Amino acid sequence: MKSPNPPKLIPPHGGYRDLQSYQMSEIVYDATVAFCNRFINIRSRTHDQMVQAARSGKQNIAEGSMASGTSKKTELKLVGVARASLEELLLDFQDYLRQHNLPLWAKDHQKAREVRGLCYRKNRSYTTYKAYIEKGAPEIAANTMVCLIHQANYLLDQQLRVLEKEFLKEGGFTERLYRTRSQMRNQGKKPWATQKTS
Repeated sequence: MKSPNPPKLIPPHGGYRDLQSYQMSEIVYDATVAFCNRFINIRSRTHDQMVQAARSGKQNIAEGSMASGTSKKTELKLVGVARASLEELLLDFQDYLRQHNLPLWAKDHQKAREVRGLCYRKNRSYTTYKAYIEKGAPEIAANTMVCLIHQANYLLDQQLRVLEKEFLKEGGFTERLYRTRSQMRNQGKKPWATQKTS
């Protein structure tokens, strides 16, 4: 009779491209690059800071997802960094509107509702919003970015709540290692010992 397989110490992880938060942050990054190339001096520090903040949002979600197999704590931290980076970016776009005497759209603004409604399209990407960013006036482009970042932040807030609950319930890698060792010890096996075959 074959011995049961030992529990997996490192669970499936990664798959960040399927996360809505990553997909939205990728749109935000592509749109930020396009916006900054249109409206912000490419040699300015502001241009670099805004692009880097957008990139940080996307990259930290991916890195956190890949780290989740061995460290839920690291995943939580990196997703939190992504959220903070996008909040910084949100302030930059709000600053742009204020400093250029452009209105910040209210939630019930017709254009704001129009942009938010695009989130229900299947297979949406930067192309979904391209006309707003690359052809729209500064007011439209900047307010579209504000809408997109709010949507990305909402998804990240939800993701953080789920990760916090999972961490509190299941613990991290250390707790999983202890449970795995204990289970294998109870089965009379040495952890990760090579099983002889006849």
